[in-house]
Amino acid sequence: MSEEQALINITEGAEEHFAGLLSSQGEGTGIRVFVVNPGTPHAECGVSYCPTDAVEKDDLTMELKSFNAYIDHDSIPYLEEAVIDYQKDDMGGQLTLKAPNAKARKVDDDAPAIDRIGYLLESEINPQLASHGGQVSLAEFTDDGIAVLKFGGGCQGCGQVDATLSEGIEKTLMEKIPEVKGVKDITEHEQGENPYY
Repeated sequence: MSEEQALINITEGAEEHFAGLLSSQGEGTGIRVFVVNPGTPHAECGVSYCPTDAVEKDDLTMELKSFNAYIDHDSIPYLEEAVIDYQKDDMGGQLTLKAPNAKARKVDDDAPAIDRIGYLLESEINPQLASHGGQVSLAEFTDDGIAVLKFGGGCQGCGQVDATLSEGIEKTLMEKIPEVKGVKDITEHEQGENPYY
């Protein structure tokens, strides 16, 4: 498997969908895959047409059956394990782009614990908290293995934060990062407002 195939998976359904769209474009037009605001909570994955004169010299090229997909060079680390899929349905179809590493650059298993904690918070935990308008960040990782966390947004002032912390976040961090021995919350929750609408 080549590097670009390991990087991003454009399913057969998505490839057929794009081939149909590209048939009305100029000769040699492909697609560009990119991440806007990579490595931030506001990161978004996108796809656009890419005529031959718009191909950048440092793009990563994926050669598909009927067209090329060009991966924006700066987006490459944030598109690892990305999947672009297209499913037909009664309304026509649904294109989905899933880029689990868009908000946080993937780190190696042997990276320092503080980097792995930050990645796990951004890639797995914060997307779940975002549905309640909240987020959590790492304030400190102590020498004795305590991840000191600070909640924000809808989590600040939330009555469920203790359960979220112990049943969700602490359990996940301790399972996936052996150096984490526990978590501590330093958020002043009485300053927040209840997040439930």
